[in-house]
Amino acid sequence: MKSYTTRSEMISYATSMLAEDRREIRRAAENSSATGATFLSHSSRDDELVDGAIRILRNHGAKVYIDKVDPSMPPYTTKKTASLLKDRINQTKKFVLLATKNSVNSNWVPWELGIADGRKGLSNIAIFPTVEERHQTTWTKSEYLGLYRRIIWGGIEGYDKPMWIVLDEEENTASPLRRWIQS
Repeated sequence: MKSYTTRSEMISYATSMLAEDRREIRRAAENSSATGATFLSHSSRDDELVDGAIRILRNHGAKVYIDKVDPSMPPYTTKKTASLLKDRINQTKKFVLLATKNSVNSNWVPWELGIADGRKGLSNIAIFPTVEERHQTTWTKSEYLGLYRRIIWGGIEGYDKPMWIVLDEEENTASPLRRWIQS
């Protein structure tokens, strides 16, 4: 059994937290260095989903880096922005792309994924697909996203209950999200 996360579920992961807990998530991301963290790439148009994704990743042992709260990032896009993003992606241990219609159509998110691909390799990159409706069996029409592992809710042989897993469809293997983050 595998299941992609819906937008409404991701929003509910965030809104089910107390407001103080949501602020703490952002504060932790803002105050943490990118070194050894998990880079969460996302579209600014999906801001309402970010806290939910951070919550899931943190609950599985990740220290999450998001560029939006990085005080060293310029307030507008420049060559310095691109250089800093490359540095931050290089400093992080893992790269997770919060995949939505907005992020796939973004100018920056695919660029960040390309940088991560060249620096991290396939084993340290995962796509976190977020679909509009539960019955969707596909989550993108962008073929290149199919190269990467996916974070989904599902079952793994040898485990009693469904959990957050990182699925490698090509190899037909999966591991618990916590294990992937720590590897």
